[in-house]
Amino acid sequence: MADASAEKAIRDKVSAWARTVGSKDATAAGTFFDDDVVTFDLAPPLQHKGFDRAALEAWFKTWKGPIGYEPTEVNVVAEGDLAVVRSLDHMTGEKTDGEKVDLWTRSTVCFRKSGSDWKVFHVHSSVPFYMDGSFRAAVDLKPSRS
Repeated sequence: MADASAEKAIRDKVSAWARTVGSKDATAAGTFFDDDVVTFDLAPPLQHKGFDRAALEAWFKTWKGPIGYEPTEVNVVAEGDLAVVRSLDHMTGEKTDGEKVDLWTRSTVCFRKSGSDWKVFHVHSSVPFYMDGSFRAAVDLKPSRS
């Protein structure tokens, strides 16, 4: 049976995460993660173990101004002490080299209740790639609006 209060708490966490990324606050970002978090992020390597504030700060410094970060089509399933969120995330902004970013990614985020709080213990972010033999990331895709 789904837990409505847990679902609301998780949705609030997702919204807070988006604000944290947007404001480029690496210290606040660290508070979302459990100590044993593992992420399958867009950047190499294949997996990251633990929260790396220095790496996030370095990435934030590659952006000019705030980062537009909007999780959309957010789906939350929360039962007991576990919750899973899937979403299509829209990132926009300008990099320090002048590149304009308008990127959609896919995210799955797993939460575990830790005391009275929910902490992220796994994140999987991705973009599809073209299956034409080029292995090019399909960063030009946008969600269909039906």
